[in-house]
Amino acid sequence: MKALITGSRCFVGQHLLKELTDNKYTVFGFDLSEDNNTKAVDILDAKAVRECINKIEPDVIFHLAAYANIPLSWENPQKTFEVNIIGSINLLEAVRNEKPDCRVILVGSSDQYGATGILAPISEDYDLNPKNPYAMSKKTQEEIGKLYRTVYGLNICMTRSFNHSGPGQRTGFIIPDLCSGLVAIEIRKTDVLKVGNLETIRDYTDVRDVVRAYRLIYEKGKSGEVYNVGSGKGRRGQEILDMLTSMATTQFTVEIDEERKRTSDTPIFVCNNNKLHSHTGWEPEIPIETTLLDVFNEWRNKSINEETL
Repeated sequence: MKALITGSRCFVGQHLLKELTDNKYTVFGFDLSEDNNTKAVDILDAKAVRECINKIEPDVIFHLAAYANIPLSWENPQKTFEVNIIGSINLLEAVRNEKPDCRVILVGSSDQYGATGILAPISEDYDLNPKNPYAMSKKTQEEIGKLYRTVYGLNICMTRSFNHSGPGQRTGFIIPDLCSGLVAIEIRKTDVLKVGNLETIRDYTDVRDVVRAYRLIYEKGKSGEVYNVGSGKGRRGQEILDMLTSMATTQFTVEIDEERKRTSDTPIFVCNNNKLHSHTGWEPEIPIETTLLDVFNEWRNKSINEETL
């Protein structure tokens, strides 16, 4: 089985590559820069994308390549829409012309739902109401996927993926932000941990469970369907901090940083994953404590390596 990952060098792409390789897939990838498993192909270069599909003839494409930073999407909405929409069209056109029987997994975001104002877990039939350029671009990507499915009969599945974390995630997200801050305290760079809003409830899933969901959507999902990907369990930011505090080796002071708060934060944002479970049998396997400890230890190892340089 041949799989192609676009954006294969990103945080999720590296975990997906391992998941697929461990399950005996032959895996190809492309991104803006090369490594041992990745060719340098720009998703905005329609000719290069088409040549890549023609050469590889993949059975499945996992489309991760995206401009995926919400704050930056406000600073550069043109680039956000160009990469996330035109790039997706380039990919689907290449599939339509070169490998129309290939299944495409278009990875979207729970941000497409916007500020829901509801307390119950969110299912796929909830109205989409994106509140930033990134979320709007992902909603548009999904609509384009549905169009190519309807008009050209392409084999496309789509996801709306909720918060996920794990080793390799950059700062700018709550778990690596807290872990990197706590490591700075442990190595005596500071004794203060700055945090944002810890009262919001979010659905956190280990990235290794998320990429397993993507594989199962390819293997067992139904063409044309949209799948929420998330644990189905909500946790307050304070609960995440409390668990990390129990793993820390020193005491510290917590300080609220107003700049880290988002005025549009939805109080509760939790995934209803019933469809994903029903169609594929997927359910999360990695406890949140394992995710937190793995990320925490990764940041500890980084600090050790920096000290030895």
